[in-house]
Parts: sequence; C-alpha cells; structure tokens
Amino acid sequence: MRLTKTYCITRVGEKCFVNNKAHCNRITILKRGYRWCGVGSVCLLFIYGLKWVEWFGRMPGVKVIAIANQKGGVGKTTTAVNLSAALAARGKRVLLIDMDSQANASTMLGVEVESDASLYPALIGEVLLEDLIRPTRRRNLSIIPAHVDLSGVEVELTQTDSHLTCMYDAMEGLRQRDYFDYVFLDTPPSLGVLMTSALCACDEVITPMQCEFLSLEGLSKILFVMDQIRENGVNSRLKHEGIIMTMYNNTKLANEVIRQVQQELPDKLYRNHIPRSVRVAEAPSFGRTIMEHDRFGTASMAYQAVAREFMARHR
Repeated sequence: MRLTKTYCITRVGEKCFVNNKAHCNRITILKRGYRWCGVGSVCLLFIYGLKWVEWFGRMPGVKVIAIANQKGGVGKTTTAVNLSAALAARGKRVLLIDMDSQANASTMLGVEVESDASLYPALIGEVLLEDLIRPTRRRNLSIIPAHVDLSGVEVELTQTDSHLTCMYDAMEGLRQRDYFDYVFLDTPPSLGVLMTSALCACDEVITPMQCEFLSLEGLSKILFVMDQIRENGVNSRLKHEGIIMTMYNNTKLANEVIRQVQQELPDKLYRNHIPRSVRVAEAPSFGRTIMEHDRFGTASMAYQAVAREFMARHR
C-alpha cells in the first residue's frame, strides 16, 4: 500500500499542532492501514491512502472498555472480574480498574484495599495512574483497586471544569505505553461523575443486563447517556460493544426479555448468557474468580464462552 502522507502531531495542553498548524485535539482513523509511532506528546502518524479526522491520543493496540449499567444488582462487577480473568487466562494482558467505592472487584480478586492505592489521587492529579497498578495472583491480570474514599471524589470533581475528562486525562500516560491489551473499567451503579468520566475515557461499553423487564429501562438510560456524550463531542468515538445477559434461568420471563433485546439490538447481544448460580455468589467470599472456584460449573463455562466470543469480536 502506498504511503501518501505523514503528519507530525504535537499535543500542547488541549491543542494539537499538526505539521505546526493548530488543530483540534482529536484525530480518529477511519480504517486500518496506518502506522503509529510516538514518544511523549510528539507522535508521527503514517497514513496509507487514508484520511484522518480526529485524534484520540492513544496507542491503537490498547482497548479501553467500560463495564457499565447504572442499575445495581445486574452482575456488573462479577462480569468485569470474571471476563478480565478469562481473557488473562487466554494470554491477554488485562488491567481492571475498580471505580466503585464499594471496592467489590478488588475484594473478589483478593486484593487488599488501601486508601493510598485507590483511584482517588490519580483523578485529582496527585499521582500517576500507572503508579497505582497492583498485581494479582493471576498471570496477565493487574488491578487498580478502589477504596471507600471514592465516594467523596464526586463532590470534589464537580467543582472543577474537567470533571468529565478527569479519567481520560488520568489515563494519558497509560495509553502511551503498550503495557496492556485491554483495560476494563468497573463503573459504579449510578450516573454520577465517576460513571460519566468513565464513558468519556473509554472506547467501548459492555452492558451486563439481568433477565428482567426493569433492566430494559436501565439499558435505555445508559444508551441515552452514551448518545449525549457522543453528540456533545466529549467522546465521539464511544461505541456500545455489546450486551451480556446475566442471572439467566430458562423461564418464560427471561426468554421474553432476551427476545426483546435481540429484536431491538440484534448485533449487540452476546450469544452466550450467564446462568444464575449459587457458586458465583460463593466465589467472592474466597477471593476467587468463578473459574477458580468452580472450574467446570455452568457459570464458569459460560464466562469462558463469553471471553471467546469477546475475542472473536475484537479480531
């Protein structure tokens, strides 16, 4: 393929200088066929027969995915932890960022919760986000744990002009390094500052959804918020990656909910559903994932199937 243009992009604050001309701070590649090299804030973008429109300032190999649903009790944290662990077991380098002040994801992975190791200081610019990364007992899986002090960060952030982009700004150093294949954000069950900042920082959103009719209302709300974020230009690259049905049992109600989701969003619904299982509820008390606690159980096999489907979607 013929090399047609080379752009030198230098980021200074909120401005970008493309070939020494001031430009917007976002450049998106429409299709594949390019090579990206960068050190610090200066990057060279080699484009092969394509045009650029928007820069989002990240290495193309790193995918940031928010596990989001403002409705509580839908298996969001369980999905974030077990999907991350299943991908790590398949050789993918995964970072899980616990953004919920309840710190359930941290507890489920057996990570000790400490105030100085939580996301709080990174969001207010006191430390670098990458300095907060902690290893887990699982190969290829790391975590940034949460702490109850995150419940107070929303009050502090709402008083700043950068409350929507605080997570994006905190992740800037992480995006410039090829440490991970996937970064998962376990978001809190609300539409507050932490949730919206996660949506502004991520590339894709996966929505765990319980097989009940009230979950349909929650799904419509999260899709509405995503549309607002895209339309306002805060994160125009935001994509709804898919819906994972959780707590599934083979009843008329559950199958009717799945039928409605499939009818409205057929390309978003994951084929594999997570069954309701007591073993899933037991695993966190031992600091284990479901694959470690009940390797050949139905829920374990379902999460591994979801991981395979996820990888197939991201080839």
